[in-house]
Amino acid sequence: MQEHIDELRFLSDTAGLDVAATEIQDRKTIDPTFYIGKGKVNMLAEVVNETNADVIVFDDELSPAQMRNIEKICKVRVLDRNNIILDIFARRAQTKEAKTQVELAQLQYLLPRLTRMWTHLSRQTGNAGVGLRGPGEKQLEVDRRLVGKQIAKLKLELEKIERQRDVRRKHRDDFYKVALLGYTNVGKSTLLNTLTQADVFVEDRLFATLDSTVRKLPTNGGYKILVSDTVGFIRKLPHHLVASFRSTLEETREADLLLHVIDISSPSFIEQMETVRQVMKDLKIDDKPVLNVFNKIDRCSDDVNVAMIREDYKPCVVISAQRNIFINELKQKIVEFASRKIVQMDVSLPIERQKDIARLYSLTRVLHKSFENEHVHLRIQIPPERLSLVREIVGQEI
Repeated sequence: MQEHIDELRFLSDTAGLDVAATEIQDRKTIDPTFYIGKGKVNMLAEVVNETNADVIVFDDELSPAQMRNIEKICKVRVLDRNNIILDIFARRAQTKEAKTQVELAQLQYLLPRLTRMWTHLSRQTGNAGVGLRGPGEKQLEVDRRLVGKQIAKLKLELEKIERQRDVRRKHRDDFYKVALLGYTNVGKSTLLNTLTQADVFVEDRLFATLDSTVRKLPTNGGYKILVSDTVGFIRKLPHHLVASFRSTLEETREADLLLHVIDISSPSFIEQMETVRQVMKDLKIDDKPVLNVFNKIDRCSDDVNVAMIREDYKPCVVISAQRNIFINELKQKIVEFASRKIVQMDVSLPIERQKDIARLYSLTRVLHKSFENEHVHLRIQIPPERLSLVREIVGQEI
């Protein structure tokens, strides 16, 4: 429970709020009117007066009615976890795609809550619900239509962006694709910078990275490998937020290997791993090869049994991205995964077929070349997507 409170405090701090006090309510059932019960709300009102707080943040999602009822008693604005996450995403959004995704998520969150925003206006109703409507209700209908139209417009914009992404992805077909994913603030961007000598923005804050960044991984073996960073996951991540960022998360769908980055120094890293696995399941990418990367080993206490972790979470590596510890071991693991996908074979072509030999050089990685009986013998490595094309070139010579 304390880890959850610490995380909400970190979220609030990232959103620019100063935490004056924290309260925990243990209930077996949720109060449909006040979520935490009227008695607890009255106590919250006293805490608000004592601390001069101007906002209350809940760790769970509240219904519009629950927010309204709590605000009436406490006389301050009430936010839930989704409000805070959306606010952080809005602050972090830099590119057009990220801004579009955040705006869509905000509007989808706002739409069912429009009624709450018009409670200060008068309403009139006739008998049995038939009669004149008040200005608030009329304006509410107008707002719903406007929000609905804007949501439809943003979805079309994201579809256009996704088509553009698909075009760019087609140029990466001959690369082995690796995607970093994990809980927010576990060091994914730092790891991307360390692996690829990139200059991705890094900050010790939640959701420092919203846009997917793709960089080439330098390797000694000549493998063509791309590494992409993705938005971090978090406990109780709003479903509409995941849906809005689906185009960004497509990098994970296209990946050949997923690097699940885990903050081994966090007391709740096991729970964080389960959160990420659940999101992977929701995105239908839980069937892809996964390499667990336990980061921040330099921050671990002595009681962390690294040997046991290596045994329990195979395949895995334990690293420090910030201090460049065991990064070469991680690179070697990535290359091992890439080599499993590469098809290796020996082919023999007559020397006069220089054009076909040149095409093999452009389509494959030539490991060895020799000459015998006016034939060129090649040992080649072929990406699976190019196998059929290579077979057409060499024909019955394979």
